Amino acid sequence: MRYKITYILFLFLLLNSFTSEAQSAKQKALEAKRVQIQKQLNILNSLYSKDKKEEKGVLSLVEDLNLKVNTRRNLIKITNDQANLLTREINTNQNEISSLRDQLTALKKDYSEMIVKSYKNKSEQSRVMFLLSSDDFKQAYKRLQYIKQYADYQKEQGDLIKGKTTKLQELNTDLLRQKGDKDKLIVENRAAKKELEKELKEQDQLMASIRQNLSSYSSKIKKKQQEISAIDKEIDRLVREAIAASNKKAGKSKSSKGFALTPEEKLVAKNFIGNKGKLPWPVEKGVVKVRFGTQPSPIDPSVKINSNGVRIATERNAKVRAVFGGEVLAVAGQKNSNPTVLIRHGNYITAYRNLSKVYVRKGDKISAKQEIGEVFTNNAGETMLGFGVFKDSKPENPAGWIYKM
Repeated sequence: MRYKITYILFLFLLLNSFTSEAQSAKQKALEAKRVQIQKQLNILNSLYSKDKKEEKGVLSLVEDLNLKVNTRRNLIKITNDQANLLTREINTNQNEISSLRDQLTALKKDYSEMIVKSYKNKSEQSRVMFLLSSDDFKQAYKRLQYIKQYADYQKEQGDLIKGKTTKLQELNTDLLRQKGDKDKLIVENRAAKKELEKELKEQDQLMASIRQNLSSYSSKIKKKQQEISAIDKEIDRLVREAIAASNKKAGKSKSSKGFALTPEEKLVAKNFIGNKGKLPWPVEKGVVKVRFGTQPSPIDPSVKINSNGVRIATERNAKVRAVFGGEVLAVAGQKNSNPTVLIRHGNYITAYRNLSKVYVRKGDKISAKQEIGEVFTNNAGETMLGFGVFKDSKPENPAGWIYKM
Protein backbone atom coordinates (compact mmCIF):
# COMPACT_ATOMS: atom_id res chain seq x y z
CA MET A 1 0.00 0.00 0.00
CA ARG A 2 2.83 2.36 0.94
CA TYR A 3 4.63 1.73 -2.36
CA LYS A 4 1.37 2.35 -4.27
CA ILE A 5 0.93 5.75 -2.58
CA THR A 6 4.57 6.65 -3.29
CA TYR A 7 4.13 5.66 -6.95
CA ILE A 8 0.97 7.81 -7.30
CA LEU A 9 2.74 10.78 -5.67
CA PHE A 10 5.69 10.31 -8.03
CA LEU A 11 3.39 10.32 -11.07
CA PHE A 12 1.58 13.43 -9.76
CA LEU A 13 4.85 15.33 -9.30
CA LEU A 14 6.15 14.18 -12.69
CA LEU A 15 2.95 15.36 -14.42
CA ASN A 16 3.16 18.70 -12.59
CA SER A 17 6.80 19.04 -13.67
CA PHE A 18 5.92 18.50 -17.36
CA THR A 19 2.95 20.91 -17.12
CA SER A 20 5.12 23.53 -15.42
CA GLU A 21 7.85 23.25 -18.09
CA ALA A 22 5.30 23.55 -20.92
CA GLN A 23 3.69 26.60 -19.29
CA SER A 24 7.11 28.19 -18.72
CA ALA A 25 8.08 27.72 -22.39
CA LYS A 26 4.75 29.24 -23.51
CA GLN A 27 5.21 32.14 -21.07
CA LYS A 28 8.66 32.89 -22.55
CA ALA A 29 7.24 32.82 -26.08
CA LEU A 30 4.41 35.19 -25.09
CA GLU A 31 6.84 37.54 -23.34
CA ALA A 32 9.07 37.64 -26.46
CA LYS A 33 5.97 38.51 -28.53
CA ARG A 34 4.90 41.19 -26.06
CA VAL A 35 8.36 42.79 -26.07
CA GLN A 36 8.37 42.80 -29.89
CA ILE A 37 4.91 44.40 -30.07
CA GLN A 38 5.88 46.98 -27.44
CA LYS A 39 8.96 47.80 -29.52
CA GLN A 40 6.74 48.32 -32.58
CA LEU A 41 4.46 50.60 -30.57
CA ASN A 42 7.43 52.66 -29.37
CA ILE A 43 8.57 53.15 -32.99
CA LEU A 44 5.00 53.99 -34.07
CA ASN A 45 4.62 56.51 -31.23
CA SER A 46 7.91 58.12 -32.23
CA LEU A 47 6.98 58.30 -35.93
CA TYR A 48 3.41 59.39 -35.24
CA SER A 49 4.58 62.18 -32.93
CA LYS A 50 6.96 63.51 -35.60
CA ASP A 51 4.30 63.15 -38.29
CA LYS A 52 1.83 65.32 -36.36
CA LYS A 53 4.44 68.02 -35.87
CA GLU A 54 5.09 68.00 -39.61
CA GLU A 55 1.34 68.26 -40.36
CA LYS A 56 1.21 64.98 -42.19
CA GLY A 57 -1.64 64.30 -44.61
CA VAL A 58 -4.93 63.00 -43.21
CA LEU A 59 -4.70 59.78 -45.23
CA SER A 60 -1.29 58.91 -43.79
CA LEU A 61 -2.38 59.87 -40.28
CA VAL A 62 -5.40 57.54 -40.48
CA GLU A 63 -3.21 54.69 -41.78
CA ASP A 64 -0.72 55.24 -38.95
CA LEU A 65 -3.45 55.47 -36.33
CA ASN A 66 -5.14 52.29 -37.62
CA LEU A 67 -1.83 50.50 -37.34
CA LYS A 68 -1.35 51.82 -33.79
CA VAL A 69 -4.85 50.72 -32.76
CA ASN A 70 -4.40 47.20 -34.21
CA THR A 71 -0.94 46.86 -32.66
CA ARG A 72 -2.19 47.98 -29.25
CA ARG A 73 -5.12 45.58 -29.44
CA ASN A 74 -2.63 42.83 -30.20
CA LEU A 75 -0.55 43.93 -27.20
CA ILE A 76 -3.61 43.81 -24.92
CA LYS A 77 -4.50 40.31 -26.18
CA ILE A 78 -0.94 39.01 -25.63
CA THR A 79 -0.84 40.57 -22.14
CA ASN A 80 -4.21 38.96 -21.31
CA ASP A 81 -2.89 35.59 -22.52
CA GLN A 82 0.18 36.03 -20.28
CA ALA A 83 -1.96 36.93 -17.24
CA ASN A 84 -4.25 33.91 -17.85
CA LEU A 85 -1.26 31.60 -18.22
CA LEU A 86 0.22 32.99 -15.00
CA THR A 87 -3.09 32.26 -13.26
CA ARG A 88 -2.80 28.63 -14.40
CA GLU A 89 0.84 28.52 -13.25
CA ILE A 90 -0.13 29.96 -9.87
CA ASN A 91 -2.87 27.30 -9.48
CA THR A 92 -0.41 24.55 -10.45
CA ASN A 93 2.11 25.88 -7.93
CA GLN A 94 -0.51 26.11 -5.19
CA ASN A 95 -1.59 22.50 -5.83
CA GLU A 96 2.02 21.33 -5.71
CA ILE A 97 2.65 23.31 -2.50
CA SER A 98 -0.45 21.73 -0.92
CA SER A 99 0.70 18.25 -1.98
CA LEU A 100 4.22 18.84 -0.65
CA ARG A 101 2.88 20.08 2.68
CA ASP A 102 0.81 16.88 3.05
CA GLN A 103 3.86 14.76 2.18
CA LEU A 104 6.02 16.69 4.66
CA THR A 105 3.45 16.21 7.42
CA ALA A 106 3.41 12.42 6.80
CA LEU A 107 7.20 12.21 6.54
CA LYS A 108 7.77 14.18 9.74
CA LYS A 109 5.27 11.98 11.58
CA ASP A 110 7.01 8.79 10.39
CA TYR A 111 10.40 10.27 11.21
CA SER A 112 9.40 11.29 14.74
CA GLU A 113 7.98 7.81 15.38
CA MET A 114 11.27 6.31 14.20
CA ILE A 115 13.30 8.55 16.49
CA VAL A 116 11.11 7.67 19.50
CA LYS A 117 11.30 3.97 18.69
CA SER A 118 15.06 4.17 18.22
CA TYR A 119 15.47 5.96 21.56
CA LYS A 120 13.34 3.34 23.40
CA ASN A 121 15.30 0.48 21.85
CA LYS A 122 18.54 2.16 22.86
CA SER A 123 17.42 2.59 26.48
CA GLU A 124 16.19 -1.02 26.87
CA GLN A 125 19.30 -2.69 25.54
CA SER A 126 22.44 -1.62 23.77
CA ARG A 127 23.24 -2.58 20.22
CA VAL A 128 26.10 -4.73 21.47
CA MET A 129 23.79 -6.77 23.70
CA PHE A 130 21.37 -7.05 20.78
CA LEU A 131 24.14 -8.59 18.69
CA LEU A 132 25.61 -10.79 21.49
CA SER A 133 22.21 -12.30 22.22
CA SER A 134 22.16 -13.85 18.72
CA ASP A 135 21.86 -17.65 18.55
CA ASP A 136 24.56 -17.97 15.91
CA PHE A 137 26.85 -15.95 13.61
CA LYS A 138 24.31 -15.88 10.78
CA GLN A 139 21.67 -14.30 13.02
CA ALA A 140 24.21 -11.80 14.38
CA TYR A 141 25.15 -10.82 10.83
CA LYS A 142 21.49 -10.30 9.90
CA ARG A 143 20.94 -8.17 13.03
CA LEU A 144 24.00 -6.06 12.14
CA GLN A 145 22.60 -5.52 8.62
CA TYR A 146 19.22 -4.58 10.10
CA ILE A 147 20.85 -1.96 12.39
CA LYS A 148 22.75 -0.50 9.41
CA GLN A 149 19.69 -0.45 7.14
CA TYR A 150 17.57 1.17 9.86
CA ALA A 151 20.21 3.88 10.37
CA ASP A 152 20.44 4.44 6.57
CA TYR A 153 16.66 4.65 6.34
CA GLN A 154 16.59 7.24 9.12
CA LYS A 155 19.20 9.32 7.28
CA GLU A 156 17.32 8.91 3.99
CA GLN A 157 14.08 10.11 5.58
CA GLY A 158 15.87 13.10 7.13
CA ASP A 159 17.39 14.04 3.75
CA LEU A 160 14.00 13.62 2.07
CA ILE A 161 12.37 15.99 4.58
CA LYS A 162 15.18 18.50 4.08
CA GLY A 163 14.87 18.30 0.25
CA LYS A 164 11.09 18.70 0.24
CA THR A 165 11.33 21.61 2.70
CA THR A 166 13.79 23.37 0.33
CA LYS A 167 11.51 22.62 -2.63
CA LEU A 168 8.55 24.06 -0.72
CA GLN A 169 10.48 27.25 0.05
CA GLU A 170 11.45 27.59 -3.64
CA LEU A 171 7.84 27.11 -4.75
CA ASN A 172 6.62 29.72 -2.28
CA THR A 173 9.24 32.20 -3.60
CA ASP A 174 8.24 31.38 -7.19
CA LEU A 175 4.58 31.84 -6.29
CA LEU A 176 5.24 35.33 -4.91
CA ARG A 177 7.16 36.24 -8.11
CA GLN A 178 4.32 34.93 -10.31
CA LYS A 179 1.73 36.93 -8.39
CA GLY A 180 3.94 40.04 -8.71
CA ASP A 181 4.33 39.46 -12.47
CA LYS A 182 0.59 39.04 -12.87
CA ASP A 183 -0.16 42.25 -10.92
CA LYS A 184 2.35 44.11 -13.12
CA LEU A 185 0.71 42.80 -16.32
CA ILE A 186 -2.74 43.82 -15.07
CA VAL A 187 -1.48 47.38 -14.39
CA GLU A 188 0.15 47.54 -17.86
CA ASN A 189 -3.03 46.30 -19.52
CA ARG A 190 -5.14 48.95 -17.79
CA ALA A 191 -2.77 51.65 -19.08
CA ALA A 192 -2.85 50.10 -22.59
CA LYS A 193 -6.66 50.08 -22.60
CA LYS A 194 -6.74 53.78 -21.64
CA GLU A 195 -4.36 54.59 -24.51
CA LEU A 196 -6.51 52.51 -26.86
CA GLU A 197 -9.61 54.49 -25.86
CA LYS A 198 -7.80 57.79 -26.68
CA GLU A 199 -6.61 56.44 -30.04
CA LEU A 200 -10.09 55.17 -30.96
CA LYS A 201 -11.56 58.62 -30.25
CA GLU A 202 -8.88 60.24 -32.41
CA GLN A 203 -9.52 57.64 -35.10
CA ASP A 204 -13.27 58.41 -35.08
CA GLN A 205 -12.57 62.14 -35.41
CA LEU A 206 -10.23 61.63 -38.37
CA MET A 207 -12.63 59.24 -40.10
CA ALA A 208 -15.48 61.72 -39.60
CA SER A 209 -13.49 64.39 -41.46
CA ILE A 210 -12.70 61.90 -44.24
CA ARG A 211 -16.32 60.78 -44.68
CA GLN A 212 -17.27 64.36 -45.53
CA ASN A 213 -15.23 64.05 -48.73
CA LEU A 214 -14.72 60.29 -49.13
CA SER A 215 -14.77 60.25 -52.95
CA SER A 216 -11.82 62.65 -53.10
CA TYR A 217 -9.77 60.53 -50.69
CA SER A 218 -10.71 57.32 -52.53
CA SER A 219 -9.45 58.87 -55.79
CA LYS A 220 -6.11 59.65 -54.13
CA ILE A 221 -5.79 56.06 -52.91
CA LYS A 222 -6.57 54.69 -56.40
CA LYS A 223 -4.06 57.05 -57.99
CA LYS A 224 -1.37 55.92 -55.54
CA GLN A 225 -2.21 52.28 -56.29
CA GLN A 226 -1.84 52.95 -60.03
CA GLU A 227 1.62 54.42 -59.47
CA ILE A 228 2.64 51.37 -57.41
CA SER A 229 1.25 49.01 -60.08
CA ALA A 230 3.35 50.80 -62.74
CA ILE A 231 6.49 50.23 -60.64
CA ASP A 232 5.47 46.56 -60.17
CA LYS A 233 5.23 46.15 -63.97
CA GLU A 234 8.66 47.74 -64.45
CA ILE A 235 10.22 45.42 -61.87
CA ASP A 236 8.57 42.42 -63.53
CA ARG A 237 9.91 43.51 -66.93
CA LEU A 238 13.48 43.92 -65.63
CA VAL A 239 13.44 40.55 -63.86
CA ARG A 240 12.05 38.73 -66.91
CA GLU A 241 14.71 40.34 -69.12
CA ALA A 242 17.41 39.15 -66.68
CA ILE A 243 15.93 35.62 -66.69
CA ALA A 244 15.91 35.56 -70.51
CA ALA A 245 19.51 36.83 -70.61
CA SER A 246 20.70 34.14 -68.16
CA ASN A 247 19.07 31.39 -70.21
CA LYS A 248 20.47 32.76 -73.48
CA LYS A 249 23.95 32.79 -71.94
CA ALA A 250 23.49 29.18 -70.77
CA GLY A 251 22.27 28.12 -74.23
CA LYS A 252 18.75 27.38 -73.00
CA SER A 253 15.35 28.55 -74.17
CA LYS A 254 14.78 32.26 -73.60
CA SER A 255 11.13 31.48 -72.80
CA SER A 256 12.09 29.77 -69.54
CA LYS A 257 10.39 31.30 -66.47
CA GLY A 258 13.35 30.77 -64.15
CA PHE A 259 17.01 31.83 -64.02
CA ALA A 260 19.64 29.50 -65.50
CA LEU A 261 22.07 29.34 -62.57
CA THR A 262 25.81 28.79 -62.56
CA PRO A 263 27.26 26.60 -59.75
CA GLU A 264 28.25 29.77 -57.87
CA GLU A 265 24.73 31.26 -58.25
CA LYS A 266 23.19 27.99 -57.02
CA LEU A 267 25.30 28.26 -53.87
CA VAL A 268 24.18 31.88 -53.32
CA ALA A 269 20.52 30.84 -53.72
CA LYS A 270 21.02 27.91 -51.31
CA ASN A 271 22.55 30.22 -48.69
CA PHE A 272 19.71 32.73 -49.21
CA ILE A 273 17.10 29.99 -48.62
CA GLY A 274 19.08 28.78 -45.58
CA ASN A 275 18.62 32.21 -44.00
CA LYS A 276 14.87 32.31 -44.50
CA GLY A 277 13.23 33.93 -41.47
CA LYS A 278 16.60 35.21 -40.24
CA LEU A 279 17.38 37.99 -42.74
CA PRO A 280 17.92 41.48 -41.26
CA TRP A 281 15.46 44.32 -41.80
CA PRO A 282 16.23 46.58 -44.80
CA VAL A 283 16.11 49.59 -42.43
CA GLU A 284 17.46 49.75 -38.90
CA LYS A 285 14.24 51.16 -37.43
CA GLY A 286 10.76 50.72 -38.87
CA VAL A 287 7.32 49.11 -38.77
CA VAL A 288 5.33 47.40 -41.51
CA LYS A 289 2.51 49.73 -42.50
CA VAL A 290 1.19 47.80 -45.52
CA ARG A 291 1.51 44.02 -45.58
CA PHE A 292 1.90 41.61 -48.49
CA GLY A 293 -1.10 40.69 -50.66
CA THR A 294 -4.50 42.17 -51.45
CA GLN A 295 -6.20 44.06 -48.62
CA PRO A 296 -8.95 46.65 -48.18
CA SER A 297 -7.93 50.27 -47.74
CA PRO A 298 -8.36 51.45 -44.12
CA ILE A 299 -9.87 54.66 -45.51
CA ASP A 300 -12.34 53.15 -47.98
CA PRO A 301 -12.82 49.34 -47.64
CA SER A 302 -14.33 49.19 -51.13
CA VAL A 303 -10.91 50.13 -52.57
CA LYS A 304 -8.45 47.23 -52.68
CA ILE A 305 -4.70 47.66 -52.13
CA ASN A 306 -2.50 45.19 -54.01
CA SER A 307 0.97 44.84 -52.52
CA ASN A 308 3.72 42.68 -54.06
CA GLY A 309 5.83 43.35 -50.99
CA VAL A 310 5.60 45.33 -47.77
CA ARG A 311 5.75 49.05 -47.06
CA ILE A 312 7.84 49.99 -44.06
CA ALA A 313 7.36 53.31 -42.26
CA THR A 314 10.70 54.59 -41.00
CA GLU A 315 12.41 57.77 -39.82
CA ARG A 316 13.58 60.65 -42.04
CA ASN A 317 16.94 60.09 -43.82
CA ALA A 318 16.84 56.37 -42.97
CA LYS A 319 19.61 54.33 -44.61
CA VAL A 320 18.57 51.32 -46.69
CA ARG A 321 20.54 48.09 -46.18
CA ALA A 322 20.83 45.00 -48.38
CA VAL A 323 19.32 42.06 -46.49
CA PHE A 324 21.74 39.56 -48.09
CA GLY A 325 24.84 39.48 -50.25
CA GLY A 326 24.35 39.53 -54.01
CA GLU A 327 24.73 41.55 -57.20
CA VAL A 328 22.82 44.69 -58.23
CA LEU A 329 20.54 43.56 -61.05
CA ALA A 330 19.20 47.04 -61.86
CA VAL A 331 18.60 50.54 -60.60
CA ALA A 332 15.16 51.29 -61.99
CA GLY A 333 13.57 54.70 -62.30
CA GLN A 334 10.39 55.91 -63.93
CA LYS A 335 8.88 59.30 -64.56
CA ASN A 336 7.17 60.66 -61.43
CA SER A 337 8.57 57.86 -59.27
CA ASN A 338 11.66 57.40 -57.11
CA PRO A 339 14.43 54.88 -57.84
CA THR A 340 14.18 51.17 -57.06
CA VAL A 341 17.24 48.96 -56.50
CA LEU A 342 17.02 45.26 -57.42
CA ILE A 343 19.61 42.89 -55.94
CA ARG A 344 19.95 39.35 -57.24
CA HIS A 345 20.76 36.40 -54.94
CA GLY A 346 20.95 33.41 -57.31
CA ASN A 347 17.37 33.00 -58.54
CA TYR A 348 16.01 35.27 -55.78
CA ILE A 349 15.58 39.05 -56.05
CA THR A 350 15.15 41.63 -53.30
CA ALA A 351 13.62 44.99 -54.28
CA TYR A 352 14.10 48.30 -52.43
CA ARG A 353 11.67 51.02 -53.60
CA ASN A 354 11.11 54.73 -53.04
CA LEU A 355 14.74 55.81 -52.55
CA SER A 356 15.88 59.42 -52.48
CA LYS A 357 19.56 58.54 -52.89
CA VAL A 358 21.22 55.48 -54.43
CA TYR A 359 24.77 54.46 -53.50
CA VAL A 360 25.16 51.52 -55.93
CA ARG A 361 25.16 50.78 -59.66
CA LYS A 362 24.15 47.85 -61.84
CA GLY A 363 26.69 45.02 -61.57
CA ASP A 364 28.02 46.01 -58.12
CA LYS A 365 28.75 43.15 -55.73
CA ILE A 366 26.87 43.76 -52.48
CA SER A 367 27.41 42.33 -48.99
CA ALA A 368 24.75 41.77 -46.31
CA LYS A 369 23.76 44.96 -44.42
CA GLN A 370 25.69 47.15 -46.90
CA GLU A 371 24.05 50.56 -47.27
CA ILE A 372 22.64 50.96 -50.77
CA GLY A 373 20.73 54.24 -50.44
CA GLU A 374 18.32 56.40 -48.42
CA VAL A 375 14.53 56.36 -48.14
CA PHE A 376 12.60 59.21 -49.74
CA THR A 377 10.48 61.52 -47.52
CA ASN A 378 7.51 63.16 -49.26
CA ASN A 379 6.13 66.67 -48.72
CA ALA A 380 3.69 65.36 -46.09
CA GLY A 381 6.62 64.07 -44.00
CA GLU A 382 5.99 60.39 -44.78
CA THR A 383 9.13 58.21 -45.07
CA MET A 384 8.17 54.85 -46.55
CA LEU A 385 10.34 52.06 -47.96
CA GLY A 386 8.79 49.52 -50.31
CA PHE A 387 10.49 46.13 -49.92
CA GLY A 388 9.89 42.93 -51.87
CA VAL A 389 11.26 39.40 -52.28
CA PHE A 390 10.92 37.48 -55.56
CA LYS A 391 11.70 33.90 -56.53
CA ASP A 392 12.55 34.33 -60.21
CA SER A 393 9.68 36.68 -61.19
CA LYS A 394 7.14 35.48 -58.59
CA PRO A 395 6.63 37.73 -55.53
CA GLU A 396 6.85 36.12 -52.07
CA ASN A 397 5.77 37.40 -48.67
CA PRO A 398 8.77 39.22 -47.13
CA ALA A 399 7.42 38.49 -43.63
CA GLY A 400 8.49 34.87 -44.12
CA TRP A 401 12.06 35.95 -44.88
CA ILE A 402 12.82 38.85 -42.54
CA TYR A 403 13.49 38.25 -38.84
CA LYS A 404 10.37 38.94 -36.73
CA MET A 405 8.61 40.93 -39.46
